[in-house]
Amino acid sequence: MSTTASRPTPRTPTAPDSRPPPTARPALLPALRHAAPALLAYVAVRGTGLLFLTVWAHRQGHGVWPILATQWDADWYLGIAEHGYAHELGTARNANNLAFFPLYPTLVKALSVFTPGTRASTGLGLAVIASVVAAWGVFAVGDRLYGRRAGVLLTTLWAALPVGLVQWMGYTESLFTALAAWSLYAVLTGRLLAAAWLAALAGLTRPTGVAVAAAVTTAALLALRRRFGLRALAAAVVAPLGWCGYVGWVGLRVGRWDGYFAVQRLWHNELDGGLETLRQMRRLLIHAPKPELFLVMVTLTLIASVVLFGLAVADRQPVALLVFTAVLLAIVLGSGGVYFPRARFLLPAFPLLLPLAMHLSRASRRYRALVLAGAVMGSAYCGAYMALVYPGAP
Repeated sequence: MSTTASRPTPRTPTAPDSRPPPTARPALLPALRHAAPALLAYVAVRGTGLLFLTVWAHRQGHGVWPILATQWDADWYLGIAEHGYAHELGTARNANNLAFFPLYPTLVKALSVFTPGTRASTGLGLAVIASVVAAWGVFAVGDRLYGRRAGVLLTTLWAALPVGLVQWMGYTESLFTALAAWSLYAVLTGRLLAAAWLAALAGLTRPTGVAVAAAVTTAALLALRRRFGLRALAAAVVAPLGWCGYVGWVGLRVGRWDGYFAVQRLWHNELDGGLETLRQMRRLLIHAPKPELFLVMVTLTLIASVVLFGLAVADRQPVALLVFTAVLLAIVLGSGGVYFPRARFLLPAFPLLLPLAMHLSRASRRYRALVLAGAVMGSAYCGAYMALVYPGAP
C-alpha cells in the first residue's frame, strides 16, 4: 500500500508554533474540544476491551480487579511503593526490584495519601488517567503533522493495539507513553527545553526512556548545528538526566559502577544483538508444532513493527520520531531477555502507526470502518486472552 501519495507535507519539526502556547489557560479548553473526537474514540475502544474482558472473566469465575491492579509488574510496583528498593544486588534470579524505574511507584505512594482506597486502586487510577493524557498526546502529534483526521485515526489505532489492555492496568506503559508523546510534540513545536524535561521524566519511568532522551537530544543538537542557542544546549543536557540519574543511583546503592546492568543480568535482560529474538521467531513460526497463540501475536507484532518503521522512514517522518522508534526497536529486538512482553514494550512506539493512519485517512468510509472494527475486536480478544488464558505476564 502506498503511504506517500497525496500526503500532506509535515510542518518543520523545530519551527516555532503559530498557535498559542499549550500552557496558556485560554487555549486549554479549545485544545480539549479539538482533541475530543480522538479522546472519545480512545475511551470507546478501551471500554469495549474492558467489557469483553469482564464478560469472559465472569464466565470463568475470575475477578477483573486483581487482573488490572495487582498482578505481575503491578505487584512489583506496589511493593516498591510500600517497602522501597532493595539495598543489595544479591544473586537471586528475577527477584531484585531495582530493575523497575521509580517515577510510577513514587507517584502511587505520594497520591495514595490523598486518594481513597488502596494503593492498588491509586495505581490503577493513575494508569487510566495517564492513558487518556497519552491518547491526547498521540492525537496532538498526528494532528500536528498530518491533520485532525489522521490524529484521530492514530489515537484509535494506538488504543486498538493487540496488547492495548495494558494501558488500563497498573503498569508504566501509559505514563511512559504520555511523557514520550508530549515530549515529541514539544519537539515538533520547537519547545526543546520542555521536551527535555518531559524526556527526563520518561527516563525515570522505564528503561526505554533512553529512546525519548535520544530523540530530544538529537533534535537539540540539530538545532545547535543550525544556530547556537542556550535553550537547545540545555535541552541536550537535560533530556538524558532522568535515565542516567537512576542508573547512576542504582550503581551507588549496590556499590558497583555497573550495578543497574548487573541487576538486568539477574533478570536475563542483556542485549545480544537480536539473536534470541530470531531464535524465538524461528521456533514459533517454523519448528513449534502448536505454538502458543499469544506468543505468535507477539512475533507478528515485532515483524509488523519493523515493516512499519521502514514505511515511516520512507515517509520521511521528523527525525525525532524516527530516532525514538529506532532506539525503542533496537532495545526490544536486540534484547536477549524474556520474549513474551516484547509487544507490550513496543506499546509506546505510536509513531509506527502513522503510515497506517495516513492510509486509512485516504480510504473510503466503509473500508476504514471495517479495518477499525476488526482492530477493535481483535484487541478486545487478544487482551482478554492475554489476561485470562496465557499463563505468563503480559
